[in-house]
Amino acid sequence: MATNPTSDEEIILQTNEKTIKDEINDSPFHFLEGRWTFWYTHRPTTFRNSAINYDSCLKKLGTFGSIEQFWCYYDHMKFPSDLPFYSDIHLFKENLKPMWEEEGNRLGGKWILRLKKGLSTRLWELLILAVIGEQFNVGKEICGIVCSIRPQEDLISVWTKTANNQLVTQRIKETMKKVLNLPQDCKLILSKIF
Repeated sequence: MATNPTSDEEIILQTNEKTIKDEINDSPFHFLEGRWTFWYTHRPTTFRNSAINYDSCLKKLGTFGSIEQFWCYYDHMKFPSDLPFYSDIHLFKENLKPMWEEEGNRLGGKWILRLKKGLSTRLWELLILAVIGEQFNVGKEICGIVCSIRPQEDLISVWTKTANNQLVTQRIKETMKKVLNLPQDCKLILSKIF
């Protein structure tokens, strides 16, 4: 009878690797490259010009790392067009608050798109799917996105990690125009934070 040169430790490692691979392949989840968090702020008229701490208005809605988890949150959220004025919906990388004081946001900027009322809901959804689907191809440069509901217009913005890299900021601008199907002459404003 021939002896098997494989040790018990090698068999266990092979079995564990196969089990882990099978679990990943059989997983009901479609994992994203990163984890994201939804945030919400609403600053009533009386608070907008007061010393109320912005952080105290910031509410964490939930974090997700797969397409299925994303839809669990998104399906239960109100559309931007259904939110009260001076509300903001944020989608930021996990562990990064939508605040310029945060370490990951300090040297960044944001591309801002001003919208007529009634357009934000569809464009917001397209932008979310592009960001979590890694369509921007700029590595870790995107910190998050924001949809701001205001009385006369709505705003959609893409927050970036750095604002001084012209190649990256232009790629973000062009990708934003592409995924939102905006005309080439559409005006996007780059606002630098630092």
